[in-house]
Amino acid sequence: MNINLLTSETRKLFRQCFNFTWRLSLLELVFSLCLIFLFGCQGIKQNDNGVIRLTLWQAINPPAHREIFEKLVDKFNQTHLDIQVESIFEPEPQLPKLLTSVVANVPPDILSFHPEYTGQFIELGAIIPLEDWLEKSPLKSDIRPNLLEEMQLGGHIWSVPMHTSNIAIFYRPKLFEAAGIREIPKTWDELRQVAKKLTIDRNGDRRPEQYGILLPLGKGGWTVFSWFPFLFGAGGEIVTNNRPNLMNAGAIAALQFWQDLIKDGSVLLSTPERGYEEDAFIAGRVAMQITGPWTLIMKSEVDHQVFPIPAGVKPATVTGTGNLFVMKTTPAKEQAALKFLEYVLSEEFQTEWSTGTGFLPVTLTSAKSKAYQQFINEKPVLKVFFEQMPMAYSQPIIAGYSRISDSLGRAIEATLLGESPEKALKTAQERLELIWADK
Repeated sequence: MNINLLTSETRKLFRQCFNFTWRLSLLELVFSLCLIFLFGCQGIKQNDNGVIRLTLWQAINPPAHREIFEKLVDKFNQTHLDIQVESIFEPEPQLPKLLTSVVANVPPDILSFHPEYTGQFIELGAIIPLEDWLEKSPLKSDIRPNLLEEMQLGGHIWSVPMHTSNIAIFYRPKLFEAAGIREIPKTWDELRQVAKKLTIDRNGDRRPEQYGILLPLGKGGWTVFSWFPFLFGAGGEIVTNNRPNLMNAGAIAALQFWQDLIKDGSVLLSTPERGYEEDAFIAGRVAMQITGPWTLIMKSEVDHQVFPIPAGVKPATVTGTGNLFVMKTTPAKEQAALKFLEYVLSEEFQTEWSTGTGFLPVTLTSAKSKAYQQFINEKPVLKVFFEQMPMAYSQPIIAGYSRISDSLGRAIEATLLGESPEKALKTAQERLELIWADK
């Protein structure tokens, strides 16, 4: 393909897409673009009898959750005969395919994706702002207040949440009891002491058979996500005035705390980029693990409970939210997509989705509903996440977040492997300043 044969607008989108997905080779990108264009053309569906047909891309897993979503989409289709939504499963990572679909002008009509990528979608001109619609709707005041931040960027609202959750610390009650621990830790100091007591070297070879806590080794998204509650709990940040700011006291303190746990000998580091795996916890090689209610621990037969992330200078956790974006297509399709978003924010959808999957409702109406309250009161583990939700902060919504996350992940990994927090963060900050100097 000769890029010079494209229109000026398409060339601009092409270059933006290429710059953002710098890990892809030009050949891969062009090949993906051609495939998207060809299959997209084949898959274009004409309206019939005034019915507007929408495509929705989602990467919902496990399959049981996907089935619940499909049933809810079917309910919408049955009650909105003039709008028919087709839910299409696109396994992650779907971002390269999405970007190339935008360049080829065959995007989905609705996208379920992570809100931290909002900035990239805006740069591509791929999504529409939603504030004119939402400001006129009573739905906005029904959305959990601490979820509003990750819906916005640059003074506009770009998405709405479909589901949310947060992370806490799972623990093995029998191991706590065996170590003589009768109270769960509520502060960082208490967590550190508990982790020491739970680390046991039975044969004296200086290689504990049981560790206090698992920490995720790696520089990927899971490591950064798991560390965020400690950053927020220390009053730290990584973005100030829409620019990276890793060299602040809270960020340094949060990294130092993780390193202190390692120096105490209380930490089992995961295999690289596998910090979400539960094998060590289930086998009893670690007594505590940072994760969310989606974990397989919830379905395992081992004894387990959960407690909130202990407080640094304040209690805090991080939201794990999935948002819906309306892609820029045609006015008729965009208006039809807003109807589906209204349905997703309805009490019916939110309650059925949350009780079926274990995600937390994003609306206050659903959270307070009789059906959901009965459900959550019967789920003591899940209730911890529900009650911790008011202390949950979102990941920064900023264009270029992927670069910040990558640099921050490298700093966390370096610290876990022995680098001083100050030096690791300074190196990451300098790398980001070089990138932002070109903006």
